[in-house]
Amino acid sequence: MAETMLKVENLWKNFGGLTAVSEYTLELPQGEIYGLIGPNGAGKTTVFNLISGVLKPSRGKILFRGVDITWLRPDQISALGLTRTFQNLRLFPSLSVAMNLRIACHIHARSGFLSTLFSAPSFFREEREIERKVERILELFSMQDFREEIASNLPYGWQRKLDIARALMCEPQVLLLDEPSAGMNTREAEDLAALVRRVHEEFRLTMMIVEHRMPFVMGLARRIQVLDYGSVIAFGTPEEIRNDPRVIEAYLGAGDLIA
Repeated sequence: MAETMLKVENLWKNFGGLTAVSEYTLELPQGEIYGLIGPNGAGKTTVFNLISGVLKPSRGKILFRGVDITWLRPDQISALGLTRTFQNLRLFPSLSVAMNLRIACHIHARSGFLSTLFSAPSFFREEREIERKVERILELFSMQDFREEIASNLPYGWQRKLDIARALMCEPQVLLLDEPSAGMNTREAEDLAALVRRVHEEFRLTMMIVEHRMPFVMGLARRIQVLDYGSVIAFGTPEEIRNDPRVIEAYLGAGDLIA
């Protein structure tokens, strides 16, 4: 049986008198891709913000490989191996593509202040390893020609890819993708789905995807959770979700699910 990489137990989040997430549970097995869908305002991004430490829950528990991460900071969670992207891009817009990737590596940097200051051999070994990782990611994402391009000058679709590439530089074991195809046209979204599938296979990642574009998530995820008003109303295979009356009612019609 596959190891449970991420376990969420009875998670709640209240904002004053508003309950954004209630009784949320999850068991994400190693190597799987799960989807998280729901109408606008259902609480999907709030769930990701809770899991990644951006928000703290009103109650409940979050375990990453058996370690309680409920009250850890986002950087501590990322250092353990759970990384996420954001719906709104958070690149360093004035820096080059390569520099965006290098900076993401520093969360695992081992060279201290003195070894860096005095250019110790350990510092140079680490810098060579970072450059090797940068080259690997640039090649995987077909971004070699954009190496020195300023991030804000990239076409939007490529900025989205850079955001995922940067997350991979943190060496995650679990990767949370929040609306990765947002703002893309159909062709760009199809290309991105193929890239995500390739990344999943090459890095043997466990992944969870929040996505509004149904063909995108249903073509990638083995299991899908559906949120409505902060609660899970359905969980199953893409085919089961597509035909679930509760899901169809939540989306006010089956059009988005069948498309």
